[in-house]
Amino acid sequence: MFWTQIRYQGAVVLASIDLWLDPRARREWAFVSHAHSDHLAAHDEVILSEATYRFACQRRCVPKKAEILPFGEARVIRGVTCTLFPAGHILGSAQLLAEVDGRGVLFSGDFKLQANHAAEAIDVPRAEVLIMETTFGHPRYIFPPAERVIAAMAEWCDACLAEGVTPVLLGYALGKGQEMLAALAGHGYTFLLHPSLYDTTRIAEELGGSFPPYARWAPELGADAVVLCPPHLRKWIVARLPRCRTAIVSGWAFDPSARYRYGADAAFCLSDHADYRDLLAYVERVQPTRVLTVHGHATEFAAELRRRGYQANALDEPDQLNLF
Repeated sequence: MFWTQIRYQGAVVLASIDLWLDPRARREWAFVSHAHSDHLAAHDEVILSEATYRFACQRRCVPKKAEILPFGEARVIRGVTCTLFPAGHILGSAQLLAEVDGRGVLFSGDFKLQANHAAEAIDVPRAEVLIMETTFGHPRYIFPPAERVIAAMAEWCDACLAEGVTPVLLGYALGKGQEMLAALAGHGYTFLLHPSLYDTTRIAEELGGSFPPYARWAPELGADAVVLCPPHLRKWIVARLPRCRTAIVSGWAFDPSARYRYGADAAFCLSDHADYRDLLAYVERVQPTRVLTVHGHATEFAAELRRRGYQANALDEPDQLNLF
């Protein structure tokens, strides 16, 4: 009965073994797919990758006990065979394959099928039951090719610098910041990173990430450089740069209103999530008999999977709290 009794109670829980998947509240036993703050808590015991553990400690979310699993290594924990596979979302992001008596459940966490310049390439295992995130699970979310987006970012930076204006690229300190930095390598820019982004990138380098030269931003610096900064500090850093323009870099930049919503001058759709087509492709690669969707457009995406012949439900709908 391990692979049944899958519930949603603010987070996904495999209720028969009391294993929580990316809960935001502290739990006795949890899997943490990656170190973004909305997936972290200081749990009693966690399963996670080495990079996620390092970033979690940096963010002061230190578990009492950590089972740090190398990718691809099966380990029996509390009677459950657990294997992590890279998810391609950010450095260290992982999918969890949990197996008991030959029955397997795969939890995707946040994932990306396309290449990510600053994360391990995704490795998709097969599983009988799939629990997957569907952040961009609506047919309108078909992202442009990353190469085209990166080229547009570089053109925008070049135009700013030619006018004596500092280009400020806005992306999360963990994940997006490193992806932007790595993607723009080879363009000859001087990169200055907000201190929080700088510190995270140093850890990413220690974990094997490869980046062009960069330095920590300080108030007296900024001219003739590309500045990288977390989005929530946009107003703070703009006030400290004499002449600058800002651009939000996110999958949400696909929406025409994104730059206004973020208060930016430009927006570039470079996502660390799968778009609609890749969500469908992911399901095909896993080849599950049962799919449970969660987050974003979970209901719409589950309906599309049913039209394609899958047994699928949105897990976080009120009437789906106990599916079995």
